[in-house]
Order: sequence, then structure tokens, then C-alpha cells
Amino acid sequence: MEAKVVLVHFLFSLRAPASGKLGRVLDIRGWDNESSRSVANVTWISGSTNVYRLGHKGNCDIKFIESASGGYYYPEHVPVLGHVMEQSIVRPVRTGPPPFSVGDKVQVIVDVEELKAMQHGHGGWNPRMAEYIGKIGTVHRVTDKGDIRVQYEGCNNRWTFNPVTLCKVNSFAVGDIISVISDLDRVKELQKGHGEWIDIMKNALGKLGKVLKVYSDGDLRVQLDGHAWTLNPQCVRLVPGSAAELANTMHANQNQRQEPSMQWQPTNPANNQTNSTADQLVRAAAQGQLETVQRLLEDVPRGMVDMRSGGKTSLQVAAHQGHVQVVKLLLRNGAAVNASDSDGDTCLHYAAFGNQSEVLELLIQNRADLNTSNRSGCTALHIAAHKQPARCVQILLAAGADPNGRDLYGDTALHDAIGKDSYQVIELLCTAASTDFTLKNKRGFNVLHHAALKGKNFATRKLLAQARQLVDTKKDDGFSALHLAALNGHRDVVDTLIRIGQADIDLRNNRNQSALLLSVSQGHCSVIELLIKLKANINAKDEDGDTALHLVLIKRAHINTDVRQDDSPTIFTIHQNISHISENRVAIAIACYLIQMGIDMDLLNAKSQSALNLLQDSSLQELLKSYKPNVDSNQVQQSTPENINVEYLTLNEPLNVPDSYNLTENVPKGSPYRNVVNEDVKSTRKSRREQKTDKSPLEIGSTSQENSPNHKNHYQNEIVTSKPVECLVCSDLSEENVKLEPCNHKPACEDCASRMKKCLQCGIAVQRRVTKDGRIIPAKSRQPSAERMRYLECKIAEIEESHACSICMERKRNVVFLCGHGTCSKCADTLKTCHMCRKTITKKIPIY
Repeated sequence: MEAKVVLVHFLFSLRAPASGKLGRVLDIRGWDNESSRSVANVTWISGSTNVYRLGHKGNCDIKFIESASGGYYYPEHVPVLGHVMEQSIVRPVRTGPPPFSVGDKVQVIVDVEELKAMQHGHGGWNPRMAEYIGKIGTVHRVTDKGDIRVQYEGCNNRWTFNPVTLCKVNSFAVGDIISVISDLDRVKELQKGHGEWIDIMKNALGKLGKVLKVYSDGDLRVQLDGHAWTLNPQCVRLVPGSAAELANTMHANQNQRQEPSMQWQPTNPANNQTNSTADQLVRAAAQGQLETVQRLLEDVPRGMVDMRSGGKTSLQVAAHQGHVQVVKLLLRNGAAVNASDSDGDTCLHYAAFGNQSEVLELLIQNRADLNTSNRSGCTALHIAAHKQPARCVQILLAAGADPNGRDLYGDTALHDAIGKDSYQVIELLCTAASTDFTLKNKRGFNVLHHAALKGKNFATRKLLAQARQLVDTKKDDGFSALHLAALNGHRDVVDTLIRIGQADIDLRNNRNQSALLLSVSQGHCSVIELLIKLKANINAKDEDGDTALHLVLIKRAHINTDVRQDDSPTIFTIHQNISHISENRVAIAIACYLIQMGIDMDLLNAKSQSALNLLQDSSLQELLKSYKPNVDSNQVQQSTPENINVEYLTLNEPLNVPDSYNLTENVPKGSPYRNVVNEDVKSTRKSRREQKTDKSPLEIGSTSQENSPNHKNHYQNEIVTSKPVECLVCSDLSEENVKLEPCNHKPACEDCASRMKKCLQCGIAVQRRVTKDGRIIPAKSRQPSAERMRYLECKIAEIEESHACSICMERKRNVVFLCGHGTCSKCADTLKTCHMCRKTITKKIPIY
């Protein structure tokens, strides 16, 4: 260091300083990872600084002129030639094994030198890895050796780290959904110095919340049960992938608008005659004192009738209180009908707040503006929609008020009426000619979404009667009305949407979740039983490959809903039978029910886990397996009657099943369906016996004659055979093509019709596709599924890795060795032995 040098040779002559000029050595360093102490960093008199070779690849660019001191040292610190010194590395203390899994956020917690030493045998060292020390990355893969493959944002490479050098990071962001831990004593202890603890906070334990703010010290401002608390981040757990679910729950979408206060405080400063008169006038109008109002109006000029007290005029308070005669008197004296207060409320708003229909009519007759909005964006119709009875709404609509006006939240009057469950108002607004049912509020909810969210079954029925085309309309996050109703546990609304609205029961949102998956994730037992009864796909998977069984076991700690016998009898029975289970009993009961109903326990998710792999308790695994229905094929064959000859049956005679044929052979013991099946069989047999005894001898004889072998040809002649129909697209033959509505043509089969936008025969846009049995065929999207996209992305990444240089991970591999391994040409230049198998390189073969 500090030695004086001159330049004698330089590879890049254009950047070289003038020959003979002195330079000063700043430090000696290595050339990346190719050679050590092989280059010098030199600064010149001109002020420029550059790096010059000092032995790298056998070249030397600078010449020594004047030496410098190497500094002082302790002799015992100098290594002895030929002796290997063991480096004592202080490894970070860690409590327990690092629980790293794909998707975890991690951070390197050691310095450069320690990381460099620890990387031996764990993917090796690359100088660029130093750039990511302290940065947060995402675990992409855990290798077979246990090393961690980390992906950093903005970096095309994935770095392999020794797991000892990493720690797991809980990084919270505004909008994240969290759950508070349930340990009361631990939360109290953790809250010291982090917002502290108060007793009311115990109501929030175990509940879901939303991060409002992340402080610089890591503490979180969290919204929980209508309160905002400052919490230690160790008190909460991040709930992955549930932000969309919470955003579509009733708790997150409570209407925050409150009706303006009608409290009136008179302003009466001392020695101010004008304000004193205004106070008296407004007070008299509010109390309905007609004579006092008339006397005061005689004492003030005509233009002063709109004097204010507490920011309100006399006409506004009289309209709110419903004093018709006072209102008429004020209007005759020239009171301004459209005057507004500090909140933007006009006299029409005040009349609607007071639900004064007679005053409302009077104001409209005096040319009150029907669609004026206050500062909250509310028209008089919005306010009237909250009131009962609905006479004010009827008057406003008849006078021409716009039912499609939206407030600051984007809600229409119909949104508000649905929230208040006002039957009469909903009826009036739904039947109004100009109502637009497709309008969305700022949260993306149209009126049907809003009804499903709030669980308003009456409103749902009315909306489906007027606009059934909205039934499968999705929000921006892919949630339809059915998703919202299932997520929030509104069984009646789910039933209405499917039976009356003909909603697609297996429709998926943007996270590939069906209504069944959403209801299972929240533990809504009644909805789960209903959806499975209505033939929902029980083996449906979400974007992570999780089935309903995966989800209920993943979220078992958060599921604590009620199980009622009247709306979920099967799960209730299972719940009673497993009373010995103390923890997560509801979730286990749902899991047992899903298995009993035939869910595939062996399906794997994206992490290659089956549902039972999520349980550590072997006794719970055995309990779940015990609910798997046993179907014995031999038993089914034996129980089928052998003496029934289908050849001699007629269409008029029911199948004559012997009384010994037991339909409940394969129904599991304890199943609620066992008794139902028995009752159905008994009633069927009874009805058949009654039919037989009611027949006359002639009818009995004719029936037996028709069933005899001599009448076989007569039976065959009566069978109507349908001619196969050809699909105009794929030319496949089927019994009948799908009917397209509204044109009612049948040009294509079920698979081809699902992709049609317009009819091939008439060109009319297709609204619905109906099979011969009345089933609705949903339209298939041409967009690939999220699972397919993720598969292709992984495949491309694997291809890129297989062709990239395994040393620099930047350039394409274009040189191979005789051992079969290879690198890029630049990295291969300095290699003597193979970096993979350590064999001596005898030949370097370029590949193209």
C-alpha cells in the first residue's frame, strides 16, 4: 500500500494515463473469484483511479518505482509455511432446527467472511452473493441435502445457501391478514414496551385482523373487532393467501356511513339581536309553534327568512319534524327549498331523515331538487332507503328521482336498502324501470353481490327475478354471489342462488377456489352439507392444489364455528361421536364428513402432500381413515337379484325387486342416510303391493300376457330409438346436441358448445347452453388455468437452469469436458479440474 508505480503495459490503451506518470497503490485485491491478490487498485496524479494486473493470468501492467511500509504485525499472528490454519467460525445461535419451506421469507444473518466459509459444500461461494446479505428473499426450493435455494426480487439467479446462514423473517405489509395468538399470558408479556396490554384486548385473542400500519421498530397497528391496537409482531401470525377472503366477509365490509346528527344547538352570542331572532325562529319552527313563527316572520325582512341557527334554517328543522303547516308558511314567505347546511343536506334530505312523506311531497311540489347530493354523496333517496315504511321512497321514485345515484362509497339506494333488509324499499327499487342492477360500489360489489355478502335471502330472490343474468357475474377478484354467500355461511342464500338462480356450483374465483372450498375454509357446516347434497365437486382443488380436506386440516386451529343439528345433521352426529377430541373438534368433524362423502384422501397438493400428511397425530389419522366408506364389489354382485330377466320387462311394469334385496348393504353403519334408504324401500314396496291389489283380474291377466315370451316382439316394437346427431364442429355423434339460448338452435355437442360465443347457424350471441336434461353448461375460458401457468413457469425455469453455466449462472453453457460436465467459455478458461466431479480437464470442447 502507498507504493509508487508507473504504467508499462495496459490492455485498454484508450483508458491508460500518460506514460511516465506516477501512481499510488491503494490496495491489492483479487480478480473476482479467478485469482487472489492478482490486481492493484491505483490512483494517478490526474485523479483517475483504475485496476491493473499484477500477475493475473501471467500479466503485469505496472512497474515498481518507490516502496512503502507494510505496517506493523505480531510475529505469532503470521501463519507458518506448510501448516494449515483452522478457522474458528462463530455460528449464529439458533433455537431448534430452521423450519424452512417453499414460500418462506428468509434473510442471511452472517457477514461476508463467515458466509464465504460456510458455503463450502453447500453450493459454493460467488462474490455476487455478498450483495444479498441482509436482504429478504423467498425460499424457492429445499434441496435433497437440506440446502436452501433462495430467489431475490429483481435477480434472475437463484442462490443456494447453507441453512445455518439463514433465518426466517416475518415481514408484514399494510393490508396483510393476521391472526392473534391465543396464549393470554404470552401476549401480556410480549406487549410490554410494544403498545402495552389492556383487559379489553383479550376479546381479540385467536381472531383475524388486518394490518393498518407497520412502524419503523417493527410494531404493527392492527384492526381487530372494530378496534385498532398496536401489537408486538410476535403476538400475531400471518394468514397466507386469505386477504381476498377477508375482503369479502361481512366484517370487512361494514357500511361505515352514519346518518348525520339532527341535534340542534342554537347560537346566541351576547348583544347580537340578529342571531337572537334566528334562534327564536328556528326553535319555534322545530317545535311546530305556527303562531310564533308567523309573528317572527312579520318582524324580519322577507329576505331574512333563511336565517340560520346552529347551521340550520327554519325550513330544514320544520321539514325534519314534519310540521306541515309551518313548512307551508315558510314556503309562502319565500324560504329557499334547496338551501343546504354545512354537511350539504337540503330540506329534502331533512324530510327524508325524519321520514316525513307529506312534507316530502310538499317540497317536491315546490320544485325541490330530487337528486342533490350531500357531502357524503347521498341523495334523499339514499336516506329514504333506510326508513320504514317506504312511503318516502315511493314518492321520490314517482317524482323521477334517480335510483342509480351513488354515494362516496359507490353504493346506490338499493345497496343501502339491502343492508337494512327493508323489504318494501327493495321491492320498489327492484321494480323501478330505470334501476341499473350492474352498478358496482367502490369495493366492487353489485347489488346481488351485496345481498349475498349480507345474507339477505329476500333481496336475493327479488334480484334474481329481475336480473338472473347477474348470478355468475364476478368481482375483480373472481368472487361471484355464490362465493360470497358460501364464504360468509349464508345457507339460505346459497340454496336460492343454486336452485332458483341456477348458479354454477363449481364456479372458480381468481385463486381457483370453488364455493365448497371457501365454505370449508371457514368451517360453515350447514353450507358444506348443502353444497355436497347439491352435487358440488368434492375433489375440487385451489391454486395451491389443496382440496377441501387439505384446507380444513390446514385451518383447523382457526375453525371454531357452531354445529347445529337442524341444518347440518350429519356433521352434528359426527361431532357428538368424537366428543373425546378436545382440540379442533369442529374441523375434525368436517374432515370426517368429507371422507364419509367420498373425498379422495390420496390427492396431493402443489407441495406433494396428501391431506393426512398434515396431521402429526397418528390417532387422528386412524380416526379419519375409519370414516372412509367401504365398498365391496363382491358383496354388490351377490346382493343383486339373479332372477330378473331384463329381456321380458315392459315399460309399464316396475322392476320387481325381491324383498330380500337390501339396498342398505353398502351404507355405513351410523350413517344418517341408512334409515332414509330403508324408509324409501319400504314405501316403494308398499305402493307396489297396493297397485297389484287394485288391479282387476282382466288387467292382471293382460299384464302377465304382455310379459310372456310370446309378446317379446310387441315390446321391442314399442321402443322408440333416437337417431344420433352429428356435431357441426367436431363431427362426433351424440344423442342430442346442446341447445343454445335464446335462438334455441342445436349445432354442437357439449364440449364444443361450451366454447361458442355465437350460434353457428344464426350468428346470435349465446347467453346460455342447456343440455337435454336441463343442465346449464358453463362457458369455458380460453385462458390457461393458474395451475397450468405455474407449471409452465417452473418448466421454463428448469430449462434455463439446465442450459446455464453452473459457475456464473449468467451465461449460456457452451463448453463441455470429456467427463460430460460443462460451463461457459469465459469460466472454462481458468479451469484445470472439473468443478463438478474434480477430474482433470484434458480437453475443452465448444458446443453450438
